[in-house]
Amino acid sequence: MGKYNLGIDIGTTSVKVCIVNTETNEVDAQHIKETQSNIPSDTGPGGNKQDVTKIISALNLCVSKLPKQLLQEVSKIGICGQMHGIMFWKNENEKKAWEILEKDTSVRYDVTQNRVSALYTWQDNRCDPNFLTTLPVPESHLNISTGFGLATMFWMTKNKPEKLKKYNCSGTIADFAVAMLCNLDKPVMSYQMAASWGYFNCRTSTWNSNLLKEANFPIDLLPEVSSSGSIAGRLAGCWHSIPQETPVGVGMGDLQCSVLSTVETLQDAVLNISTSAQFSFVIEDYVPSESPPDVLPLYYWPYFNKQYVAVAASLNGGNTLATFVRMLQQWVMDLGFSVPQSKVWDKLLALGIENSAVSDLTIQPTCLGERYNPDLAASVTNIHVGNLGLGQLFRALCRGMIENLHSMIPREVLQNAGINRIVGNGSGLSRNKILQKEVQQLYQLPLVFTSGGDAAKGAALAVHLYSN
Repeated sequence: MGKYNLGIDIGTTSVKVCIVNTETNEVDAQHIKETQSNIPSDTGPGGNKQDVTKIISALNLCVSKLPKQLLQEVSKIGICGQMHGIMFWKNENEKKAWEILEKDTSVRYDVTQNRVSALYTWQDNRCDPNFLTTLPVPESHLNISTGFGLATMFWMTKNKPEKLKKYNCSGTIADFAVAMLCNLDKPVMSYQMAASWGYFNCRTSTWNSNLLKEANFPIDLLPEVSSSGSIAGRLAGCWHSIPQETPVGVGMGDLQCSVLSTVETLQDAVLNISTSAQFSFVIEDYVPSESPPDVLPLYYWPYFNKQYVAVAASLNGGNTLATFVRMLQQWVMDLGFSVPQSKVWDKLLALGIENSAVSDLTIQPTCLGERYNPDLAASVTNIHVGNLGLGQLFRALCRGMIENLHSMIPREVLQNAGINRIVGNGSGLSRNKILQKEVQQLYQLPLVFTSGGDAAKGAALAVHLYSN
């Protein structure tokens, strides 16, 4: 077997690919591209959809930018991506939801637009709390939430049944990419992705089929499931110099792959702040219940090798700070001036790190709600004339973001789990010294940044470690 694996991460805003040398665990080449795939939703501001064609186009472009001589030596492909989201497609005998076009000695994959739906992402809010109360209680240790694949599918069944009738397959965006690359008739899904959709029993590794049938749910659309890291199929053609028949792993969760490439020991907790924010650590002996789930801020997701990863996942991460930046930019425009977003960021980060920015202003920055409490709104309290400086505002916003995470996963939880350091990753944290300071103050643990933390690298490592 060759020593190189290709890792792919299809994220919320970008696609990242890398070639990992499995003998040294080093990344030998990588490329990243923003997908710019958001499309207006038919349900107004609550919906969140992305254009699958643009995402796959970004994937193709990324892989094409990697060195040919390394691509020729790739022995396995690992793919991970954003969790919870769902898309639909139609495959019939010879007519698939993609075309495989042969050119010279290689192939190109093109999405057939009228045979795929949009990707309904984890940020989709169409399932409001009232709607969620109409759904059956899962036979799982995990609750159902807005943005979870099966909640979205329930919503479609009840509100847009004619749309679902057009399709006979469903999966996450990573599952679609795997099915396309291997030219599969039906998708295969990892336990990680299945759990992220909801109505999946992690003890038996099966969907809640009987319960879903009784609720008139279209269970024929559900994919087969397989263990995380296992092989889903083989590459249907020579793709950007990667040999035909190269094994391709099932689509995995970006969170799990990010943790895999970051933790060096089980005493590490991982704090990832990018679009959203996650705090996680691996648990060896967790046994999930099959009884109705509790609504908890802490989730236990399937990891690798029968382990679980405990996660406090906040919907309010870098997106909250970005909302504040856009608001400031809009205010300045309303006053008749214009200032580039990068300038706003630079100024905020410079002002917020100063000692004079520390104040008693309190911001609860949960403008997107949280999965365990979708009605949660943001608030600003303790305002007086002495704490309204821009630096003070931004510092309080950053502190509020970390305090919100701390309310979900307090310091004591990490202490009880034997955690002795926090490993940071995600651009939202690595570029923001203010957040780093607040993390260390609240958790009283060292915060380190390692060269890992890369979901694409984790995907490449996962198929190396767990595909046999």
